[in-house]
Amino acid sequence: MKNSPALALFLCLAAASAAPAAQKAVSRPDPLAGFDAQVAQAVKDWKAPGFAIAVVKNGTVLFAKGYGVRELGKPDAVDVHTLFAIGSTTKAMTAAAIGMLVDDKKLGWDDPVTRHLPWFALKDPALTRELTIRDLLTHRAGLPNADFLWYGQPNSPRTILDRMRLVDPAYPARSSFIYQNVMYAAAGAVVEAASGTPWQRFIESRIFAPLDMKDSIVDSAALGGHPNRAEPHDVIEGVVARIENASVEGVAPAGSIWSSVDDMSKWMRLLLAGGTTKTGERILSEATVSELFQPQTMVTKAAFYPTAQITRPNWTTYGLGWFQQDYAGLKIDFHTGSIDGMVAICGLIRSEGIGVYVLANLDHAELRHALMLTAFDRLTGRPARDWSAEFQSLYARLQKEAEEEEARQDARRTPGTKPSLPLSAYAGTYTDALFGTVEVTLDPSDQSLHARYGNAFTGKLEHWNFDTFRAQWDAKWRGHSPAAFILDLNGKPDELRLMGAVFRRKGEAR
Repeated sequence: MKNSPALALFLCLAAASAAPAAQKAVSRPDPLAGFDAQVAQAVKDWKAPGFAIAVVKNGTVLFAKGYGVRELGKPDAVDVHTLFAIGSTTKAMTAAAIGMLVDDKKLGWDDPVTRHLPWFALKDPALTRELTIRDLLTHRAGLPNADFLWYGQPNSPRTILDRMRLVDPAYPARSSFIYQNVMYAAAGAVVEAASGTPWQRFIESRIFAPLDMKDSIVDSAALGGHPNRAEPHDVIEGVVARIENASVEGVAPAGSIWSSVDDMSKWMRLLLAGGTTKTGERILSEATVSELFQPQTMVTKAAFYPTAQITRPNWTTYGLGWFQQDYAGLKIDFHTGSIDGMVAICGLIRSEGIGVYVLANLDHAELRHALMLTAFDRLTGRPARDWSAEFQSLYARLQKEAEEEEARQDARRTPGTKPSLPLSAYAGTYTDALFGTVEVTLDPSDQSLHARYGNAFTGKLEHWNFDTFRAQWDAKWRGHSPAAFILDLNGKPDELRLMGAVFRRKGEAR
């Protein structure tokens, strides 16, 4: 039986339409093919003891894996549930917590801080009145870095915030950018004041619980109950070694959270999905998510990452808890986390639904930037580029430049000098209302001077020249600091200049 002309035409059209369908069925190359081996090699090249990474796109986790060990010299392997300190990637959660309270109509982004914290004050009364919640989250409040108030110090969060009224402004508010952790502590205090719930409990109930982030904890005090945790490491005298954890509790909303790449993939999916969880629960409005990523202030070249020397962005900004730059015609929202011996990075290309999260337990291991950009390139179809090698070269050069500068400083030292006084004369208590107290003691066993500043800085004072010494900190990863004693008109030690501060000797007549 012959086909009719109409049937023949139908069969031709069906065959034509089937051809594209068959072509569509052909699987495209996996953009992450070989990525596992690439990551493993980078971890080895950077000598990171442990490392974990998660890559998500359009709500799906495309890649998640741990590498290496939790602690050098021990067999326990890193996996996707291993806890690391996430450092300043905590800030995005604090900003989101503020956003939730905006959604709840309990505060506004541009509310004066004093509306919620009547006791809050800065040195400039006008700035105290004008400072907004938005300013707290954008490092533009006109204040210098004030990490000396919390790093290695036993100060409570309230003490730290109260002492900010003694800090001299660094620039006119909203005219520049200086990274400022303490203002995030103030944002955490705002969360508590507006919600009636401490920042820690708010994060647990409003972010961790709905996202099923069961690995995550808000402070290091709970680490003892989590055996699957990484330990911090640094390079000491050319060798990677374990170091002690640094406390961030004084400014917890700026960087105290510990988490895993499994949990942080859930956090990235929330942000990329516009504020809804995987189960469809909305915990942030779309408007608030959009506001979190709106550029709020320009970031100066000096305040941005050295990686810009290679990525060469046309613009660099800061949103609400996010650094931002352009890359290959796309907008990247990202933030690092860095605290002694631990690093993190969270990077998003929201227009493409892409997120990358990295954790490692080696101080300032910048393979985090390299692998984030590698994943971005792979998922956006850009040509392959050895970011790891490029960043290794960059940071090796920066390290060499720092060493050369230190050598130049040493060369300016006047040789053959000795202290003006017997070493015992320098011993005493030196104080400053803002910076705190330094205890200088004489060790009778070897007649050497020692200094103690807070909980983190203890060490021997080695003579350098005249009445200047060099504090060689016992925690070698903290390096050394010049310590200069200034004598009064009677030839007695009156001041100690250490770590950028001037401490006056206690009990001396003025």
